[in-house]
Amino acid sequence: MSIEVTAWTQVQSVVNAQQERRPFARATLRRIAAFARPHRSRILQFVLLSVLTALLAVATPVLAGRVVNVIVSGGESRIVIQLALLIAVIAVAEAALGLVERWLSATLGEGLILDLRRAVFDHVQRMPVAFFTRTRTGALVSRLNNDVIGAQRAFSNTLSSVVSDLVTLVLTLVVMLTLSWQITLLALVLLPVFVVPARLMGTRMARLRREASQLDAAMGTRMTERFSAPGATLVKLFGRPGDESREFAARADRVRDIGVRTSLAYSAFVTALTLVSALALALVYGLGGYYALRGSLEPGAVVSLALLLTRLYAPLTTLAGARVEVMSALVSFERVFEVLDLKPLIEEKTDARPVPEGPVAVEFHDVRFSYPAADKVSLASLEETAALDTRGGEEVLRGISFRVEPGQTVALVGSSGAGKSTLASLLPRLYDVDEGAVRIGGIDVRDLSAESLRSTLGMVTQDGHLFHESVRDNLLLARPGASEDDLWDALRRARLDELVRALPEGLDTIVGERGYRLSGGERQRMTIARLLLARQRVVILDEATAHLDNTSEAAVQAALAEALEDRTAVVIAHRLSTVRAADLILVVEGGRVVERGTHESLLALEGRYAELYRTQFAESGERSAGSRALV
Repeated sequence: MSIEVTAWTQVQSVVNAQQERRPFARATLRRIAAFARPHRSRILQFVLLSVLTALLAVATPVLAGRVVNVIVSGGESRIVIQLALLIAVIAVAEAALGLVERWLSATLGEGLILDLRRAVFDHVQRMPVAFFTRTRTGALVSRLNNDVIGAQRAFSNTLSSVVSDLVTLVLTLVVMLTLSWQITLLALVLLPVFVVPARLMGTRMARLRREASQLDAAMGTRMTERFSAPGATLVKLFGRPGDESREFAARADRVRDIGVRTSLAYSAFVTALTLVSALALALVYGLGGYYALRGSLEPGAVVSLALLLTRLYAPLTTLAGARVEVMSALVSFERVFEVLDLKPLIEEKTDARPVPEGPVAVEFHDVRFSYPAADKVSLASLEETAALDTRGGEEVLRGISFRVEPGQTVALVGSSGAGKSTLASLLPRLYDVDEGAVRIGGIDVRDLSAESLRSTLGMVTQDGHLFHESVRDNLLLARPGASEDDLWDALRRARLDELVRALPEGLDTIVGERGYRLSGGERQRMTIARLLLARQRVVILDEATAHLDNTSEAAVQAALAEALEDRTAVVIAHRLSTVRAADLILVVEGGRVVERGTHESLLALEGRYAELYRTQFAESGERSAGSRALV
């Protein structure tokens, strides 16, 4: 490696480390050691191989000097050929060991990436819904990509570099001091000429890179929002293409300008270092040649010193920045550990119980709930804010109690923001109550196993979310072991079988991001088909028919009436056809149940339900006259 390239590598190290500085604890090192422990045999092999490579790297300049001495002294050609063959063997060995070292480095680094990514991914999956409602998805994905790769460098690059450079430095200094202590001291005096400018340039370029990264992130966010199906629709409806283009171009122009400045700085820096390295070699040849002519130094030693000079500056420059590399890697590790240290608010107990067999009742007993404060569920770095709000949320549910008997249907009605969807989210433990209890089959949901709870309770939400996968994969999410016949039966009961059969690849057709290749009603019926396939004993419908036209609604209502037979159901709706035949209707306002009863009894009260009926349900009632379906 040339002197200027080595110095430029040091610049890059400084740039990387300047991106973010923070103190680190000794506990971080212990945790890193814990992650590295499963790879300790490969790490040992890696270190030993690095030492051997360093030994070979120093041997070549010494042998080259001996070749020159033999030639100058008029020695035998046999010796020259032997030395040349030995140099060639060393070169081949270095190349082979380099490949093996690279393989070990890649295996070690990629193995660490796998462990860290799995740890972060599994941990994030355990986080409550509140975490995802606050966190920027891009920032979270960055922890799984950029920061994990930054942590990998500590093993795949820094570790081998430090070990190899230390051995190379010691051997090189010993050999150079043996050959000529004067020239060696001269070489050490010139070291700051390489290290100091590299650090100054690194600090300057770090500012440029930080600004470019921020602009890139802003452009990425803007493109992600504008290129998604709903974002593109919004821009086409309300956006101004000219303004959008100018805004994007302004950011892109700034990135271009930074790129030009960075390239010019790089060229000027490398040119200067190339000149300095040439001058350093000139001094070695000049002073060494002077000593050789005076007979105080062998000619071959001059050649060896010149070759060793590059091998001296390379490790010295790299080791001077080793702390920078280590700190950069530690920052990445700490950012990963920061996510792993965020404790999930909802944990499964070690002695969690299964839901009892057979039909089960649902009970809310004096439930009080407030959404958790930001500092309980998120990180400032994931929200792009300086500090998280530590204040607790306002109480959303205030002492709600009711019971749904096995096989009954309870409808929740009320104004938007009254707490209906919050009530529904407590059943599957998307959140946990602050006070009181939510019970299924007489057991507090906090005492139930997550697997048993999922197999017992199904939910259809308002948005009808689908993954960017096939129809088959979206359905199998509910029951992975379902057969082909089961899938088609669920689609038939959801009145989707004809549509899916007409798709280009049938069940294997990709539905698009968030299912946007389907209409709103088709997406919602797909989620209902998923519910039908799961065959759970407790069902929550949160505006399950909100996106359906009258024809689709009637078809799906018939399918859901069949699916809800003998099942316990909690239904949230604003449409009369959904609630009028429910066994019990609860009117929720301000986080409290203000009225309860059947459709007829609540109308007779002339209270809040009657008011809702007149303002929200009357039109639905006219359209759905005669419809007595549950949903």
